[in-house]
Amino acid sequence: MALSTASVYPENTAAAFETAARLGYDGVEVMVWTDPVSQDIEALRRLSDDHGVPILAVHAPCLLITQRVWSTDPWTKLERARAAAEKLGADTVVVHPPFRWQRQYAREFVQGVWRMADETDVRFAVENMYPWRYRDREVLAYAPGWDPTDEDYRHYTVDLSHAATSRVDALAMADRMGDRLAHVHLADGSGSAKDEHLIPGRGSQPCAELLGRLAGTGFDGHVVLEVNTRRAADPAAREADLAEALAFTRLHLAPAADPGGTR
Repeated sequence: MALSTASVYPENTAAAFETAARLGYDGVEVMVWTDPVSQDIEALRRLSDDHGVPILAVHAPCLLITQRVWSTDPWTKLERARAAAEKLGADTVVVHPPFRWQRQYAREFVQGVWRMADETDVRFAVENMYPWRYRDREVLAYAPGWDPTDEDYRHYTVDLSHAATSRVDALAMADRMGDRLAHVHLADGSGSAKDEHLIPGRGSQPCAELLGRLAGTGFDGHVVLEVNTRRAADPAAREADLAEALAFTRLHLAPAADPGGTR
């Protein structure tokens, strides 16, 4: 169970390592964004060593606000994310589908991700996104599409907040991913057009049910708490939210007790 460094925003990457260590998370997923520390492999290594918190995954800079982070070329971004993961001991790179205006990148994306996956032991786990909505209109912002299960990828990330925003059945999506589901972004949502990333248990998503399924199927990937705490009143309230998220995950990811006492 890992903490996304994005979960402490507006605090920084260093604060995420400190929080993960205090609360007892198993590791962190580094969101590479405009914070210079998130882009600096040596700084990240020092934070990991100083706090005794391993880096389990790297989230490539795929957001609108990170269009100039690690180059403006999207393939360079993925190559640098892979290199960072290899150097930091992380086994997963999370990547979003391209934006529709990245036309050449979008045309090459499926084959390109396979090519990159063939060159490393790091898993490139493509994440489900969602249609953008304005009033009653949907804007298809991603290509080949926001649902990665429409394409053939070696590994997937399922994000339950994104599933809520896209108004799809998260469990059915996870079923379509099957044994290629390698990574989970755990957060809740209410079905709002806004991507909410609520603390698990505070929305309508099947967070507990998904964790129960993972526990029963020997899932060997990472469950990452990627939640929005920017409205927390103060650092203590933010830490309480992240402690609640971790407790929820531990409770529902724990293997069910055997009533016969055989394990």
